[in-house]
Amino acid sequence: MDRDNGPRVRVPEQRTPSIPATADALRFTVLGPVRAWRGSELLSSGSPQQRALLTALLLREGRTATAGELIDAFWGEDPPSQALATIRTYASRLRKILGQDTLVSESGGYAIRTERSALDLTLAQDLAAEAEKARAAGDRCQARTLINKVLGLWDGEALASVPGPYADNQRTRLEEWRLQLTETRLDLDLEVGCHAEAVSELTALTAAHPLRERLRELLMVALYRSGRQAEALAVYADTRRLLAEELGVDPRPELAQLQQRILRADEELARPADEPAPAPAPLKPAQLPATVPDFTGRSAFVTELGSRLATAEGSVMAVSAVAGIGGVGKTTLAVHVAHQARRHFPDGQLYVDLQGAGARAAEPETVLGSFLRALGTADSAIPDTLDERAALYRSTLDGRRILILLDNAHDAAQIRPLLPGTPGCAALVTSRVRMVDLAGAHLVDLDVMSPEEALQLFTRIVGAERVGAEREAALDVVAACGFLPLAIRIAASRLAARRTWTVSVLAAKLADERRRLDELQAGDLAVKATFELGYGQLEPAQAHAFRLLGLADGPDISLAAAAALLDLDPHVAEDLLEALVDTSLVESAAPGRYRYHDLVRLYARACAERDEQPPVRRELALSRLLDFYLATAAGVYALERPGERVLDHFTPTEYPGLTFPAREAALDWLFTESSGLLACARQSAAIGMPQRAADLLMAVVDLGESGANSHQFATAAKAVSEAAGVPRAEARARTMLSHVHSVSGRFAEAEAEAMRALDLGRLAQDAVSQGQAPNQRGIIALYENRHDDAEAHLTQALTAFRADGNKPGEAAALCNLSRVHLATGRTATAVRLAEEGVAIYDSDASGLALRLANGKYALGLALIGSGRTDPARHVLLEALQIFRESRQQLWHGMTLFRLSELHLTEQEGAQAAAHAEQSLVVLRGIGGDWRRANVLTVLGRALTVIGQTDRAQVCWGEALTVFEELGSPEAEAVRQLLDPAGVG
Repeated sequence: MDRDNGPRVRVPEQRTPSIPATADALRFTVLGPVRAWRGSELLSSGSPQQRALLTALLLREGRTATAGELIDAFWGEDPPSQALATIRTYASRLRKILGQDTLVSESGGYAIRTERSALDLTLAQDLAAEAEKARAAGDRCQARTLINKVLGLWDGEALASVPGPYADNQRTRLEEWRLQLTETRLDLDLEVGCHAEAVSELTALTAAHPLRERLRELLMVALYRSGRQAEALAVYADTRRLLAEELGVDPRPELAQLQQRILRADEELARPADEPAPAPAPLKPAQLPATVPDFTGRSAFVTELGSRLATAEGSVMAVSAVAGIGGVGKTTLAVHVAHQARRHFPDGQLYVDLQGAGARAAEPETVLGSFLRALGTADSAIPDTLDERAALYRSTLDGRRILILLDNAHDAAQIRPLLPGTPGCAALVTSRVRMVDLAGAHLVDLDVMSPEEALQLFTRIVGAERVGAEREAALDVVAACGFLPLAIRIAASRLAARRTWTVSVLAAKLADERRRLDELQAGDLAVKATFELGYGQLEPAQAHAFRLLGLADGPDISLAAAAALLDLDPHVAEDLLEALVDTSLVESAAPGRYRYHDLVRLYARACAERDEQPPVRRELALSRLLDFYLATAAGVYALERPGERVLDHFTPTEYPGLTFPAREAALDWLFTESSGLLACARQSAAIGMPQRAADLLMAVVDLGESGANSHQFATAAKAVSEAAGVPRAEARARTMLSHVHSVSGRFAEAEAEAMRALDLGRLAQDAVSQGQAPNQRGIIALYENRHDDAEAHLTQALTAFRADGNKPGEAAALCNLSRVHLATGRTATAVRLAEEGVAIYDSDASGLALRLANGKYALGLALIGSGRTDPARHVLLEALQIFRESRQQLWHGMTLFRLSELHLTEQEGAQAAAHAEQSLVVLRGIGGDWRRANVLTVLGRALTVIGQTDRAQVCWGEALTVFEELGSPEAEAVRQLLDPAGVG
């Protein structure tokens, strides 16, 4: 066993390829089996003793090894009488394989002459050195990448099967280095915040190296940063006990100090944020409007623009163009930055409002006349034409250092004549339009404030005392303002002027979306008026698209979905959307994706209600969007569940959807569009399209099962079920709501929804809910250990699926029945039922279809129950791979949990603990407390096997708390684990 005291090295994530091969170059590996290649051809390296000679020469990295040194390496202090002859024989054989120029004889010994990069060990050493330099320079990501490459060069045990004392010593040295690299990689993981992910690996490593205190230290930090303080302290207790028993020593001081920091809940144990706050360059233009006294936030933009303007002090003319939606604070930011730039522009500062958002933008000739006068040019010397004025303007600026702030520009054509042409000057432009055609300009897109900045601005205007008393209401106000600075300033000013209002009163007024824009006006400031300036400049087709796109509820929308809503060819739709992006009325969230600011969306909807008449035009647009989503999602569903009859019962769609060449692309679309899909289902049910809304929920059920989208899915299913008003639609929506409640561990709510769904399904004679609702009830009863009820419900579901000809549904019911039989001790029939289900899935030629994985999961459990652990491990690993590829986080985590149980049956404690830890990471935030408590119970049992009993007690304590709060029968078994002598 090892107790570390030496220096440490560093490492990152997963394996990478080994040494790159050129056509005929020799290359060697020692970080695994000792091998030699010529190009891609593996060369024979002979007997183990011959490989031992090759090893000894390679590890000398080109230096000569004398015959005596080689004899010592082979045989130590007891060489045979023919040792020298044997060495010469092995050397001769190797020379024939490697070539005369590679294995050379000199000074009574031998050496291998080759490129340094030809040996994996020297490549690893060079990469490790680069990693150390990168870390020293603060580039942790590069360091992790490089060390990851180092670890990727290992292929099992170094110098595998090479005999001799020299090889034994070197093998030990290389394994220690590998372990140091692993510690370093884990150390870097913690530095970048991957603490939860590191726990699993550290648990396994501490089991393999129980006396290595550095690993224990890293495990304590990882657990502490994962919110598992009690477990972190238990690791220290386990370590102290083990060191006392094995070595009769106490933990090293660093470990004891770490325990004290954890006991104190030391906040500095959290990963430090290495983000220096660069000081913005102070600038002071003379002609600028006054800066606002309550300027707030925007530090990154202030720094970025300030740095850009500072370059004009040298030999480059700097032009920066700030674009953004009306009211986002472009002018405020530009004026603030310009005021801070004074020391860089001692010769003066010019300012003009170009009125680009209005009906009559300022003429460049007029602006140039004003600028020339400000620069000291007499009226009589100012030319008449634009070109002559621009030329004189540039000549006047020559040799001076002047900042020009061109505010509220209409387009690039308006400002080109106003730009300085000499080094030392700079121009700062603001506009609602992105100046993509302004050559050489530095473009800045200004977004809304962060919630923290927004609350800070609101507080500065209203006062800290009023906001501090109603912080939550203040957060509601700035959120209702969409974090738009103009809206926040208006709302705060209204509140500041009304001493009898509370913040809650203002929040309540802004909560009404239909009145919100009307509430956001004070004096001559109004959010709606700001938007109207941009809207008034749109062409008719652009304005029509702006109005209709604002109707959709999703946070953003893809180009394909927008084209469906607008009933346009995607190319035409893209041109319109990009034009709206250029005006800053619509934002480009990502290539091919678009979104509205919340207040702009409200304005767009108000315009739609006024201008899109009759109302059926708005309804048809949303109906096309629903059709598009439903048709596309149904195609994804069919790829995941071949042969599933549910699709045959969906409401027909009129507008087509997308098709996908492969399953991966289909899943990419589904998870990318998740928020929009679920928002569309909610909205469609609310406006009188409940049947297609419920069908859409069924088509995207993978979102509910994935875990990451479970809450959104539950909210959508609840909204659809409450708004439906049609028995069939409500039955399907409540079936989905029951399903997502079950996924989240809310079994009582799941049972209630499933019962209601079944009643409605019978009333509507809906084959879908009459099969799925009793299947769901059977699963819930199984989880609650009501095995007779579970069997009755699942038998009912099986009958319904068979009556509908739904083979995948039949397979699901059979697999669920298998689990009931397993729970009641009928292991033989449990295996048979699961095999029948898997056979049905296989018969659909579904390959890696998701439901096949569910079948293999059930079969794996049945095989474990029957004592057939090897085939159980095989099918569970197959299921795990499919769940990962299908992005089913819940089932991914549960399969890891089952693998942990399987390892426990084999008394493989370290592997069981590792899989349980991985399960906790994957199930973080999903699956509910009941599932987490089950995983913690198994983790505690695994930790006991590897001797970490104190930590096991902590895990069981957490599990017991959960089970007792839920009233779960599993609580009694955990009590016995915690105190076996005190129970009964």
